[in-house]
Amino acid sequence: MSNYILALDQGTTSSRAIVFSHDGNIVSSAQREFRQILPSPGHVEHDAEEIWSSQLQVAQEALRKQSLAASDIAAIGLTNQRETTLLWERDSGKPIGNAIVWQSRISAGICDRLKSDGLESTFRRKTGLVIDAYFSATKIKYLLDQHTGLRARAERGEVLFGTIDAFLIWRLTGGKRYVTDYSNASRTMIYDIHNLQWDDELLALLDIPRPMLPEVVSSSEVYGETSAELFGQPIPISGAAGDQQAATFGQACFETGSAKNTYGTGCFLLLNTGHQAIESKNNLLTTIGWGIGGEITYCLEGSVFVAGAVVQWLRDGLGLIQESHEIEALAASVSDSDGVVVVPAFVGLGAPHWDPYARGAIFGLTRGTTGGHLARAAVESMAFQTRDLLEAMQGDADIQLKSLKVDGGAAVNDALMQFQADLLGVTVRRPVVQETTALGAAYLAGLAVGYWQDQGDVARNWAIDRDFEPSQSDGSSIAHYARWKKALARTLDWEPHE
Repeated sequence: MSNYILALDQGTTSSRAIVFSHDGNIVSSAQREFRQILPSPGHVEHDAEEIWSSQLQVAQEALRKQSLAASDIAAIGLTNQRETTLLWERDSGKPIGNAIVWQSRISAGICDRLKSDGLESTFRRKTGLVIDAYFSATKIKYLLDQHTGLRARAERGEVLFGTIDAFLIWRLTGGKRYVTDYSNASRTMIYDIHNLQWDDELLALLDIPRPMLPEVVSSSEVYGETSAELFGQPIPISGAAGDQQAATFGQACFETGSAKNTYGTGCFLLLNTGHQAIESKNNLLTTIGWGIGGEITYCLEGSVFVAGAVVQWLRDGLGLIQESHEIEALAASVSDSDGVVVVPAFVGLGAPHWDPYARGAIFGLTRGTTGGHLARAAVESMAFQTRDLLEAMQGDADIQLKSLKVDGGAAVNDALMQFQADLLGVTVRRPVVQETTALGAAYLAGLAVGYWQDQGDVARNWAIDRDFEPSQSDGSSIAHYARWKKALARTLDWEPHE
């Protein structure tokens, strides 16, 4: 057995590669940011060739840093930004235009028409999702509608659709495997999560040809091997999951009722509901967590579109900081936000509001407002949005959480984690290895090739870095949250409907 597992973590703002050892610790890593293409307000695109080249480069770099050869890697696991939609040519492998990113609101008008036709319940019943531009289906329709003759080519199987996992597996295997896993398929809004198949009725409603869709496979099995020229010799590719499901797996949330929250570009709270797909009554999503060995694990999910991305905005849009890590010190330069509230609805609002026409706003500004107050309010917006999600989730699952596992880039911020614990009134648990998205992909890949024996083997690797206990009892958290709700209400339905 080779010594390590290589995880490819293709995110919204960067591509990463991490080499893990058997104890789940990081041996080597590399990361590279890529461009965010913003053609118009609310529309976000990526260059798929840039995604591919950056992901391959960091994978090769992570091996090179520790003088590792392909023979040292037992398997590759892959995790990806979900819902981001890409079309490419089967023969050439060339992308057709840019990928439409999950954050993009470009297909909001299509969603409005589906809703006005009374189709919300049909989609929710089959897919577990609300009708929203967030998901892949209306992005596919938008792309097919934009290019003359493209739908006919898709009917003939000449044009393929994939989320980023399918595209990368296609490229890594030299076009030999065209697959996506259960978790990614469940985010497209055209996959029946109960019958585990692409749904003909939904495809017909959106005029999406079935021949352009990938085969749906387990989250943990050998899909194929990398082309020999990429790493010197072939490496098995044996695990794949959307980033939030991978993080849930990496956090060892294997028991029904266990939950994690990822503070990344967006904020994503997932609750394991076991083999039962619970229909949400509070505007959350029912999704597939992973499928292994013929068994499906379901989750309830709350999705926030802008969390850590608000820090990028403070850095690149306002110039308040030069590097993202400086946000913690700037926010700590003031004792509180002094009544300032930042609602980062830059691309609308996700769960539980689902308003593509909301837009970001800052409330409570005075002559005394400083950059520190803005920074603190921006950071606190992540905690407020998480509480919105948790309240909805506990109502759906009738479970009172005692603790919440956390990960993602912003989880390193001690002040944010303490504020989150105070706001939720539960213990916030941060693990030693916080790269849980990549770790989850590694675990899925390793389980498929026997590198780890079972989920118990994986769970034993989880180790606590710090617990944050709720500390406030003076009612200030209640007041802070009430102010947030007031501000949030004023951002809703801001833009005119298409």
